[in-house]
Amino acid sequence: MSQQINLFNPIFLKQKKYFSAVTMAQGLCLILLGCALLVVYAEFQLSLRTREAAVSTAQLLKTKSQLISISAKFGPLQSNPVLDKEIKDTEADIKSLQGVFDALQSGEFGSTKGYSGYFNAFSREIIDGLWLTGISIYGAGRDINLSGRTLNPELVPAYLTRLKRETEMQGKSFSTLEMQTPKIEPATGADAKSESKAATLAPYIEFSLQSSDDSDKTAAAGAKSK
Repeated sequence: MSQQINLFNPIFLKQKKYFSAVTMAQGLCLILLGCALLVVYAEFQLSLRTREAAVSTAQLLKTKSQLISISAKFGPLQSNPVLDKEIKDTEADIKSLQGVFDALQSGEFGSTKGYSGYFNAFSREIIDGLWLTGISIYGAGRDINLSGRTLNPELVPAYLTRLKRETEMQGKSFSTLEMQTPKIEPATGADAKSESKAATLAPYIEFSLQSSDDSDKTAAAGAKSK
């Protein structure tokens, strides 16, 4: 019976060297070169950002200087009491005038066209046997009083109907109508035939038309004829 004995020791085999000294030196050089490039790039970026920051700082300082200059030149003005009073007075005048204008527009004070339109209306409406002896217009045409004479009392309602057709008389009415036959006193003096002669009735009738019963008003315009 035979038996083989291996007397070979593996430690005596030739070992392969994966990293030689040269290879490691080359790798170290590459690492150092990469680090150097990173440092150069970082310094370049830092320098670039530093220049940009310097430019921005310069622009900010310039803008701030301009703002200070403008603020000093156009600073808040001191309040002028006289000017403030004039402004307030002007505003009060405008408000007052606006109130007057609104009142006139609303017709609160009646017509603002004057009295010529009324007199023209009265002159156009003429009836034979009726004539006016007095015209009183109060305010701006709010109240109108008429007095006159007629030979026939039925002519008065006809006259009122004709007046209502006039534009100036639209919306106006007379609340009071008075009619009476006046007495004619006998003449006295040297030309009188008899001092004891009694008064006689006039051949006409006097009438009065009033749009208001307020007798305390002062007539703004009036015309009388006999």
